[in-house]
Amino acid sequence: MKPEYKAWLELEKYAPNTVNAQLYRAERVEDHHGNLDEHYAKDRMESLLSTLRYSKDDKRRNHPNPSKLPIDGDLQTGLAAYRGAVERYRRFRDTGYDDMETLKLEEAAAVTVMEDVGRSFGLERDMQAALRSGIEQLEQGLTIIDDGAERSVQSGFIDITARDVQGRTVIIELKAGTARHQAVAQIASYMGDVLVEEGGEVRGILVASGFDAKTKAAARVIPTLTLRQYSFKFLFSEVED
Repeated sequence: MKPEYKAWLELEKYAPNTVNAQLYRAERVEDHHGNLDEHYAKDRMESLLSTLRYSKDDKRRNHPNPSKLPIDGDLQTGLAAYRGAVERYRRFRDTGYDDMETLKLEEAAAVTVMEDVGRSFGLERDMQAALRSGIEQLEQGLTIIDDGAERSVQSGFIDITARDVQGRTVIIELKAGTARHQAVAQIASYMGDVLVEEGGEVRGILVASGFDAKTKAAARVIPTLTLRQYSFKFLFSEVED
């Protein structure tokens, strides 16, 4: 595992405990399945990820652990956490930010704006960090259940996974600007993936600065999908000599 991975996780605005959890899981996978970078060079980690997949049907049929990782507790949940850690490392490798110099350039180029409570966000990762620190601003009673990091599902990474006061799983997708109709398809696919994995009731909340007409029209036919608009304002001050 490349030493720059920790810096990349921090640049992605993960909380310190989440960074430590992701590093720990990646290291455990390496301990039992070999070097992650070798898996990436071999087949972009596809065979390793296949080994870590354990479906709801596998659980119902009481299939054995397909990996070499010892799992305490629920096998499906445990393997999903390790699979998410591997997919996150693959995303790190895919970005090309796997040397410290590139990471420094990326950090220097990050665009941020200031909102009225003093938090900075401009990129979607900054929005996510701000929302995670105050999830009840979005909806009273929401509780984050994704261990502080995007949940990995078949269709991609869910920005935030939460649970509402009625016990329903809530999929939250964030867009830094105006959401287009493709965003509805994206969050719907995430909701479908979670429905297959967990069953039960699944809701979605799409958060953006605005929604075009096609997005609003597409959302109307998904009664379990809610649109939420965020706003911010710039603060200006004089520069002292």
